[in-house]
Amino acid sequence: MPYILLSICCSLMVSILLKLAKRYHIDVLQAITWNYSTAIFLTWLIFKPNLHQQLYIHSNIYLSVGILLPVLFLIIAASVRVTGIVRTDVAQRLSLVIPIIASFLLFTEALNILKIIGIIGGIIAILCTIPWNQRSAGRAGKMTWVYLLIIFVGIGIIDVLFKQIALFKDVPYTTSLFVIFILSFIVSAIILLVQILRKKTKFSWPHILIGWFLGLANFGNIIFYIKAHKALADSPLTVFAAVNIGVIITGAVVGLAVFKEKLSLVNKIGLVLAIIAIVIIARA
Repeated sequence: MPYILLSICCSLMVSILLKLAKRYHIDVLQAITWNYSTAIFLTWLIFKPNLHQQLYIHSNIYLSVGILLPVLFLIIAASVRVTGIVRTDVAQRLSLVIPIIASFLLFTEALNILKIIGIIGGIIAILCTIPWNQRSAGRAGKMTWVYLLIIFVGIGIIDVLFKQIALFKDVPYTTSLFVIFILSFIVSAIILLVQILRKKTKFSWPHILIGWFLGLANFGNIIFYIKAHKALADSPLTVFAAVNIGVIITGAVVGLAVFKEKLSLVNKIGLVLAIIAIVIIARA
């Protein structure tokens, strides 16, 4: 149970840091870039990845994930700023619908009635959490549904790619993670360098420390989630459901109570549907 709580807290900390970025003039791109340096160091320190494997065989998948991770991280940061923690967390957690559909289409896994109900419920929940009524909002506000849709589909695709990586028999999963973090750091650094050369941003030393702190929270979410599964090896659905539901509920509490995010009645219904969909999918 402590590992589950720690995983939830780390995930929530990432969302809070992204939410506070605008208020404290934090350059999210720089923070995300240095976040991956922390992930690289901690993966090397804890898992001792073996780089003597024939990694080039899987280079296409590694490169795809290495590009998608930082790009999607930037979109998540924009979504937290514009749509809020509550909606962004729901979109992230319900993205599990995508790999379930992919499991049926690509990995020939069977679909049962519970999975179908969970998928339908998840899609309805996403549609309900989108703030459709944005007449008085600015241009960014009117694009909220785009952010949530990209996050929903993007994280789902990344989950599918990670599932394929988990099936590699010639490379340990932690070694694959190490390579992906290196690629993500390189991609982020290239984007940052371009922005600096175009004078869209300025390099700032304090952002390295902020990025390292973000990286600790982000990596903590991963490592504690893994440890929770190891500690509760006989109850994987408990870990799966507890973490996903816990992130949505704590995110909702912080978003509504601390940051005064506003949800319509339909949005609140979507929030409840999201929790129900996760429970159903976990049972399936």
